[in-house]
Amino acid sequence: MLKVAIIGCGKIADGHVSQILRIKGCEIVAVCDREVLMAKQLYERFPIKAYFTDVMDLLDAARPDVVHITTSPETHFDIARNCLGHGCHVYIEKPFTVFAEQAKQLVSLAESKGLKLTVGHNYQFSHVARRMRKLVQSGYLGGSPVHMESYYSYNLSDPSYAKALLGDKQHWVRKLPGKLLQNIISHGVARIAEFLTGDGLQVIAYGFTSPLLKRIDENEIVDELRVILSEGERLTAYFTFSSQMRPSLHEFRIYGPANGLLLDQEHEILIKLPGDRFKSYADKFIPAGIFAKQYLGNAATNLKLFLKRDFHMDAGMKCLIESFYNSIRDGAPLPISYREILLTAGIMDSIFEQLANNTRQVQFASQSEAR
Repeated sequence: MLKVAIIGCGKIADGHVSQILRIKGCEIVAVCDREVLMAKQLYERFPIKAYFTDVMDLLDAARPDVVHITTSPETHFDIARNCLGHGCHVYIEKPFTVFAEQAKQLVSLAESKGLKLTVGHNYQFSHVARRMRKLVQSGYLGGSPVHMESYYSYNLSDPSYAKALLGDKQHWVRKLPGKLLQNIISHGVARIAEFLTGDGLQVIAYGFTSPLLKRIDENEIVDELRVILSEGERLTAYFTFSSQMRPSLHEFRIYGPANGLLLDQEHEILIKLPGDRFKSYADKFIPAGIFAKQYLGNAATNLKLFLKRDFHMDAGMKCLIESFYNSIRDGAPLPISYREILLTAGIMDSIFEQLANNTRQVQFASQSEAR
């Protein structure tokens, strides 16, 4: 029986507990939060053996095999390092760490101790994402990817989070180097990082505060981001984050030398994009039928999964957690490679460094013009 503990008892912890309870061969032995009421409410609502307010007390008393860290990002590094020091495997909610150097240190420490790490990029393990990965691995693209596009939208009208952030100048998200972006974009960046090699990677980032936020006197939060990535002259990618773009997208497109794929995470749809075209006017009629058939096929697949009770909002999280546990118990490969984790962290570092530099340049230019 795998003994599991959770550190951080906020909203996201509920999702972790619910999915862990779906997995055979494990039990939640303890939860921890600095706020005793938070720890106690989670303990009382689920079949959990104990609760703590101190991380070291939990590690010493409960002796978990695996720890899920669901605290705010700035605490991830220290907590994970302590858990690894106590011989625990660690699942860290996104973003993995605040800085890429911290990610490197955790990976190095885990490898030196024979322990395992993963990060909560659960969207990459949804049913539709797994179908896409199988097609890529089967050679559907016709070779290595040539270009990718990742879109990640965020609704700032969400009352449970965004309004609290915008109304609180001391909110913990504002203290992150990348602020709102740092807490969100790793999902979209990781989609791209999965298919990068990391050789000669160049990152160009441009971000700004939307007119909507400026109208409410919000000038700190960057909510519009555009990024170009390039691996020499072999592979390019675009990443778009937007709070204003409509329709709101959570999409990933990947193109190879023969064919492409479109993954629509919002609607759990995967569309094959054939590289060959029909002759003459046939190209104006036949593809519409082909795409219609694919959309209906996706609906049928999703309905079958729903009827089997395997189509729920956190299905990707369950698959990721279960795969991570299997890698611990059975020696199976990690669900997310360390290469991908480190690439994602490095890309995010580069983005936030460029945004900070761009801000300073704009301020300097404005001061010069004022003279």
